[in-house]
Amino acid sequence: MSQSSSVRRAARQRREYLYRKSIESQQSSTLDSKRKLIEASESGKSIPTEIRNDYDALKKTVDAEDVATEHGVKTIDDEYATLGLYDPRVCVTTSREPSSRLKQFSKEINLIVPNAQRINRGGYRVDELVNAAKEADFTDIIVLQETRGEPDGLVISHLPLGPTAFFSLSGTVLRHDIEGVGSMSEVYPHVLLDGFASKLGERIGNVLKAIFPVPKPDSKRVITFHNDNDFISMRHHMYAKSGMDKVALSEVGPRFEMRLYQLRLGTLEMKEAEMEYVLRPYQNTGKKRKVL
Repeated sequence: MSQSSSVRRAARQRREYLYRKSIESQQSSTLDSKRKLIEASESGKSIPTEIRNDYDALKKTVDAEDVATEHGVKTIDDEYATLGLYDPRVCVTTSREPSSRLKQFSKEINLIVPNAQRINRGGYRVDELVNAAKEADFTDIIVLQETRGEPDGLVISHLPLGPTAFFSLSGTVLRHDIEGVGSMSEVYPHVLLDGFASKLGERIGNVLKAIFPVPKPDSKRVITFHNDNDFISMRHHMYAKSGMDKVALSEVGPRFEMRLYQLRLGTLEMKEAEMEYVLRPYQNTGKKRKVL
């Protein structure tokens, strides 16, 4: 298949997916309205003002639904519908002309993500990089970025349709910078997600855990993503039981802080793709401060 035809096919698949996603969004809005109607009816409260104009149609639909339909079983597929069924294959690369520190950081990311393959960026453009990753059956691309030799950016793009999450990095500490760092096993790690309570938080949780395969129950390796005020702390530990009810943790690094600043409905090269989330200055105050 020629490159032009594969590009057209990818664009068509993306349009079809976005159409299904828009239908799912409409259904989700309708389901929310029906739930409000049911809750008001069961509690004896007045009908919420935002659904009063649609009361007759909603009441007729609710009366005709069975229990399964009432709870809104999700049938529209999404990008992570097969999450956990197959082991991911992750491509790890960097921005062009990386410093020695960024190269070392990419090696350590390659170690902590099972089934990852580190690739030298070279002169690849972004679109060439994404197309090559798709042809090689990678499920995700991780791109590491830097400023003046310090890692300050991490991008995770899910293939073949997206989404793409852009994170800023701070406080990066490499393995060899951690005093007394322990040895690291290469078994599949358990992934702990803490503090991802909102819908966007669940979405980012899927983005993060999708790059890790399902571990065996006896794995002694843990990778933690802890969200606190939209800053995500990444930590990597090995643990061992030291008694009947005691566990000894050993940090094996690396560690860093992440902050989401953009979530795009598309792959890395799709600059025209719809923005699902963008961090804006006015979100630093009030209720919009916490989004995850």
